[in-house]
Amino acid sequence: VLVLGTGVPGAVGETHSLKYFHTASSGVSNFPEFVSVGLIDDVQMFHYDSKTKRAEPKQDWMDKVTAEHPEYWTEETRNEVVNQERNKFNMETLKKRFNQSEGVHIVQVMYGCEWDDETGEVTGFRQYGYNGEDFIVLDLKTETWIAPSPKAVITKHRLDHDRAKMEYLKYYFTQECPEWGRKYLEYGRSSLLRT
Repeated sequence: VLVLGTGVPGAVGETHSLKYFHTASSGVSNFPEFVSVGLIDDVQMFHYDSKTKRAEPKQDWMDKVTAEHPEYWTEETRNEVVNQERNKFNMETLKKRFNQSEGVHIVQVMYGCEWDDETGEVTGFRQYGYNGEDFIVLDLKTETWIAPSPKAVITKHRLDHDRAKMEYLKYYFTQECPEWGRKYLEYGRSSLLRT
């Protein structure tokens, strides 16, 4: 799993991050089939799971988002329901590709962005894991996908040829993601940017 660090809070030229983690599971009792969390500078700001079926704030300051975006939590819940269905489909696809029908299986997705306040440099990342191993990773600089698993080569070729999706991902990771990250930082300024 790719781990990205952040700078010292409040430091000049600080690097900030906005990260999302999705975990879909099959065959795991007493655990939701899907869980999604969002973190700003490694502080959890929201949570969604397939049992509650609601995106919910994990910090009091996240309630400020509805002042600018009154439908934020409704929209976020809708997005997570779509992510849940997408990950369920991905799980079934991977189980077939790996010739697995029973047992415990986990699909993990990590994506987000980091930006440097001083230089303005932005990096984006997205990677998928299956059953604890890397499956496919986005290389945003080359605009291609890396397939650490031979079983991911089919997916790599399909994704590499989807130029419209790649253009969207470039826009999302370099524009939309840091823009929302800066908003979340502003909402949580009193606790997130303490020195």
